[in-house]
Amino acid sequence: MTTSFSPRGLATLAVAALPLAPLSQAIAATSDETDSLQTLTPLVVTATLAPRTADESLASVTVLDEATLRRQDPTSLTDLLRGQPGVDVSTSGSFGKSSSVYIRGTSNSQSLLMIDGIRLRSATLGEPAWQFLDPRLFQRAEIVRGPRGSLYGADAMGGVIQLFTPEGEAGAPTPRISVGGGSFDTQRYSASLAGSSGGTRYYFAGSHFSTDGVPVVRDGDDKGYDNTAGLVRLSHTFDNDAEVGVLALRARGNTEFDSFGTPAEADFVQQVAGVYGELPIMERWRSRLTLSESRDDLESLYSWGTTLFNTRTRTVRWDNTLDFGAHEVVLGAEYMTDSVTTSDDYLRDRRDNTAVFAQGLLDFSPVTVQASLRHDDNQAFGEEVTGGLALGYDLDAHHTLRASVGTAFKAPTFNDLYYRDQWGNVGNPDLEAETSTSYELGVRGQYRHYFWDLALHQTEIDNLIQWKDQGNFTSAPEQVDRARIRGVELSAGAEIDDWTLAAALTYTDPEDRETGNRLARRASQSLRLDADRELGDWSLGGSWIVQNHRFEYDGEGNPDRLGGFGLVNLRAGWQFAPLWSTRLTVENAFDKEYETARDYLNAGRAAFLSLHFGG
Repeated sequence: MTTSFSPRGLATLAVAALPLAPLSQAIAATSDETDSLQTLTPLVVTATLAPRTADESLASVTVLDEATLRRQDPTSLTDLLRGQPGVDVSTSGSFGKSSSVYIRGTSNSQSLLMIDGIRLRSATLGEPAWQFLDPRLFQRAEIVRGPRGSLYGADAMGGVIQLFTPEGEAGAPTPRISVGGGSFDTQRYSASLAGSSGGTRYYFAGSHFSTDGVPVVRDGDDKGYDNTAGLVRLSHTFDNDAEVGVLALRARGNTEFDSFGTPAEADFVQQVAGVYGELPIMERWRSRLTLSESRDDLESLYSWGTTLFNTRTRTVRWDNTLDFGAHEVVLGAEYMTDSVTTSDDYLRDRRDNTAVFAQGLLDFSPVTVQASLRHDDNQAFGEEVTGGLALGYDLDAHHTLRASVGTAFKAPTFNDLYYRDQWGNVGNPDLEAETSTSYELGVRGQYRHYFWDLALHQTEIDNLIQWKDQGNFTSAPEQVDRARIRGVELSAGAEIDDWTLAAALTYTDPEDRETGNRLARRASQSLRLDADRELGDWSLGGSWIVQNHRFEYDGEGNPDRLGGFGLVNLRAGWQFAPLWSTRLTVENAFDKEYETARDYLNAGRAAFLSLHFGG
């Protein structure tokens, strides 16, 4: 059965959804009123490199806070991201299987994943391995939709998703422990310790996930997955307000999958590490220096042999923030080195990128202006200049109109430039970067107990890199394709009494301008509704995610339609004693069979029960 709904139906649902809110954008706010009312204006930093409320950021942004992550307790990041405003997800099976996240119809490699400001992705594929990150290690997520190339450089064409780890809580050491399991012989454990002493904050955490898994192809065998991860975060603030800190996160494990009808498996490592120092140079000038490294390692065992793809990204970034009262200026520089070690023969195994950037955040109330500019000089493909301009106008105390234009680029990957294997597939070292220009018009209504946000956007992408069939079963990258992506997004939300409500409605038209086809694996229509209620010591909630059909294409570009689907996820929690609680989640409660990539099945109904101790 195919699930679909029309743009007119989307509009009708949009009107009905106005009193609702994108997933958990509600955070506690300081208030002089005795009832300590909540607000729906979370601070975000990804959109502008500086703390701004969601409405002040002049961007389409969704915040998934700690309360959301705890309530939903997802087994994967893709479960958390699926159906968020402007976000689509495609997976080649469940539990540690290859996953792609599309922001506003752009490809998985045209959006950026960061962990506490550190870029994480494979330099050979150019894509993050979303499936190997445990959601329990993170405190919140910010999803910024729209180009941010002028702030972050390459790959921030569709947007940026940044995951934040806990900083450590004030006071005595606070332990948290969770144990649980469920369907498919799944086991899940996590523990953490957080606290502070003097000016030092600390957070230590570890997690383990293992499952026998489910078949990823029809009539196939179960494909297992295990992941063990650890996190350390330390920081110290001195009397002069200077600060130093260190972060280390490492996940490693094994995943089984299907390769052209034969069993295969892969050992993986995902790692980020960084150290930073921040110093108040003058009263209005703060300077921050960050040194970081990320790793994406994958060793795969096939029936015909073994492949190895290990990539490293090392970065030195210098940010300077100058405060001029109502105005703020950010100036910075960045040096980044990518290196690869592989079982295949690459023409080059290293490249450098040097960048300088500037941003002005200007407040001429009721008008605000954000302007940014960045210059990148890449050893492999030359120079790129990107920029962004956003204008905001406060219509009144509750409504803000915004308009923006921005450019971005996607760097050719090591595979695109240098790949070479024994079958004759070869990269092209003369490729140029993909480039884009994006436009957005939006309006946000912000109230004490609810908000809504409506955005219209268009992105034009040139020099798309596509691997084309060269005959004799070989392929090579070419730059012949163009894409145009148009869309409308409506998000809304409310906190009313004991209810937390959320809605996200998306219509996207991602078109390949050469063929007229919709870009592969993207749904054009998506609806997500979330509702949670506190009932004393109990909590009940659920999510409903509906998406229409999507397409795959064979070697000749012929479409293969994958049917739409609707998923219902249910959850319940019970705090049965001080510091003790239990939680039950049921994913895909109606056991819907669905595909987001051709011939790859996702898991059916799955139930998980967990016991938690701690604050």
